[in-house]
Amino acid sequence: MRQIFGGCVLMALAVCADAAQSYRYDVYFSGQLSGSEVARLRTAGDIEVKLSYRDNGRGPDLRERLMLGSESLPVGYSASGTSTYGAPIKETFTLVGGKASWKSLADAGGKQVTAAAVYAPVEYSFTMGGLIARAAVRAGTDGIDILPAGHVTAATLSETTLTQDGHSIVVRLHALVGLDSRPQLIWLTADQDQRFFAYVYPGYMQVIDSQWNGQAGQLETLQVQQEATWLQDRSRRQIHTLDRPLVLRNTRIFDSETAQLRAPADVYVSGNKIAAIYPVGSVPAEDVYEIDATGKVLAPGLFDMHAHQDAFGAPLQIAGGVTTIRDMGNDNAALARIAQDIKRGVLAGPDIVACGFLEGSSPFASSGGLQASTLEQALEAVDWYAQHGFRQIKIYNSFRPEWVKPVAAHAHSLGMRVSGHIPAFMHAAEAVRDGYDEIQHINQVLLNFLAGPKDDTRTLARFYLIGEKMHTLDLDSKEVAQFIDLLRDHQIVIDPTLATFEASFRQLQGEPDPMLARVLDHLPAATQRARHTNSTNVTPGNIGKYRAAYAAMLKFTAQMWRAGIELVAGTDEIEGFTLHRELELYVEAGIAPAQALRIATWNGAKVTGLLADRGSIAAGKRADLILIDGDPTTDISAIRKISAVLKDGALYYPSEIYESMGIRPFTAPPALVPIDKQVH
Repeated sequence: MRQIFGGCVLMALAVCADAAQSYRYDVYFSGQLSGSEVARLRTAGDIEVKLSYRDNGRGPDLRERLMLGSESLPVGYSASGTSTYGAPIKETFTLVGGKASWKSLADAGGKQVTAAAVYAPVEYSFTMGGLIARAAVRAGTDGIDILPAGHVTAATLSETTLTQDGHSIVVRLHALVGLDSRPQLIWLTADQDQRFFAYVYPGYMQVIDSQWNGQAGQLETLQVQQEATWLQDRSRRQIHTLDRPLVLRNTRIFDSETAQLRAPADVYVSGNKIAAIYPVGSVPAEDVYEIDATGKVLAPGLFDMHAHQDAFGAPLQIAGGVTTIRDMGNDNAALARIAQDIKRGVLAGPDIVACGFLEGSSPFASSGGLQASTLEQALEAVDWYAQHGFRQIKIYNSFRPEWVKPVAAHAHSLGMRVSGHIPAFMHAAEAVRDGYDEIQHINQVLLNFLAGPKDDTRTLARFYLIGEKMHTLDLDSKEVAQFIDLLRDHQIVIDPTLATFEASFRQLQGEPDPMLARVLDHLPAATQRARHTNSTNVTPGNIGKYRAAYAAMLKFTAQMWRAGIELVAGTDEIEGFTLHRELELYVEAGIAPAQALRIATWNGAKVTGLLADRGSIAAGKRADLILIDGDPTTDISAIRKISAVLKDGALYYPSEIYESMGIRPFTAPPALVPIDKQVH
């Protein structure tokens, strides 16, 4: 459910002030033209915008009207349409005589404006986003305030000249910080207008002036190089390598196998290994660093078993204590670059276990990974993934149901696991019998009971069917019990991703996103505001039904767990933070906190085949460890207070990573004290 459109992930475009002009921007997903935006200048400073695109059966339809003032900053704004998941968009803004007023489905308010500031809507077009970007660039190193609240700064990373059909243009790549929990990269022209030129999400999305769309690939190549350099420079300040062993003194160890806390101990780390575990008060045999971990819990690094990793989100995983992720679908080349940078120690990020994304061909097909139009192509795709070291494939919505059985058999013959969504016009029980080892998303599991023979789950129906019909399902029925027995008998693993659905079923417009409600005040102000809208069309009229549906999703998850079905903790949403909420939801469903933490450590290592190397704390295992200020076995929310992370021989302080992204830290880093042997 990766969402690109909106205030949380910037897609910036801008237009120059020539009232006779209009601009068209092409939107591509994995090289396929998927929509466009047209920005038309009606008169000087009066811009009309129309945006529409589709990917994976979803996308926005947005209409905007922008009025620019003398400083080329918006003094009037209105928006209407529908969001990526079908919710209404309705927003207005005016700036008159120094008084700013705004109204959206998230909020309404006003304030006096005494200095330059730029309005950031809740959800906005490429054009509007570009005006924000241009304002930040023109403001220089100090940046510019955001209305209603917040601040954005811009750094210039690169400049290049493009040539096409005898024409040339100079464009610059800028990185913006303050609009989201991660930096955003955009291309602007280098002339006086500094209009938007392109937006690139490497390996996934390209938005570019349609007259220059042949240059999108060249820009992507250059951006990948420049963003890697920029991120590596930031990572150098966040990756702390130790020139002597480390002792974590007097720490309580979480035993992930038994889901219990052990008595306090001294844990020795040498290089990237747990060297030894001693009783408290041990004497080091050489010079060491020490961290006083009294009152803290030491746990194995967390596993996020449902990520779609990019380079900018990788440090956030580390800050959240996630040291290993399973990527469930990506551009294969882009993911390989990120994984290699992390492995080389130049990018702060988790180890990546890649899962091969396998989709069928249809107008609703999702971008990324490999697509197949025939069974033969699907089998060839499995071979490609096997020969490139992938140990699992993920089947998606447009895959043909009749291909599942032969493809699963072929994958199993190569030692690979098979998982995924349930293909449209197929039921989960059929996929299990045809060879699935695992199912992604709780809605894909429950559609087994709710999707009729004509329901096309390649569309948004895969979400709305749950909200509209879940109340009709008796979870204590014989039908449900038999299905759970089927899952258990086939040893099916379930990746429920409860947190990523929480807003869709629990949040009314104007309320805080429940997935982030406990941490929202730590995030940039623009992100806080954007997270007060629900992209799913949940209204006062249906909220009772949708919240009941979500309660049933929680209940069913706990039913599966009590029946002995193995769960893994995945997210499919904002890195780091979502996994913490996922564990809180397991506890809300009735799973004990210590068992929830076990799911995110032991189970993740087991299902990825890495249990011999990590996932528990024992001498000889890799020292992927997190130090928690509190006891998550009694209060799972303590998992948010991670003061230090050890991963593959490096030490990280989450507070440093958060601060570099404009996020207020959750706890202070521990003191790292050098201890010379002669002191003892």
